[in-house]
Amino acid sequence: QVQLVESGGGLVQPGGSLKLSCVVSGITFSTYVFSWYRQAPGKERELVAHIAYTGDATSYADFVNGRFFISRDNGKNMVYLRMERLNPEDTALYYCRATSLRDDYWGQGTQVTVSS
Repeated sequence: QVQLVESGGGLVQPGGSLKLSCVVSGITFSTYVFSWYRQAPGKERELVAHIAYTGDATSYADFVNGRFFISRDNGKNMVYLRMERLNPEDTALYYCRATSLRDDYWGQGTQVTVSS
């Protein structure tokens, strides 16, 4: 059974930081690329960041603007999203996604709320 379980969300003040984690099981981790997406209330789900198989290639949405950093640990089957300088517009449910040539899996999401 494939599972992607996100954690690390919570309430943070503007300007604060959070580190999201995604623990993955049931797949051959190193053969998947991973992404973080987010969905705010009333908005469509959008790509936040993407990381290739070995972590040597990453890409980010324009709104990230150097504030977020995606990483992966192929030995621990973990994907991370370090988020800094958070602002209220970053409030959303954040999802982890695993993609291969044949398969596509999503986690259930972890809520990030940025508010004073």
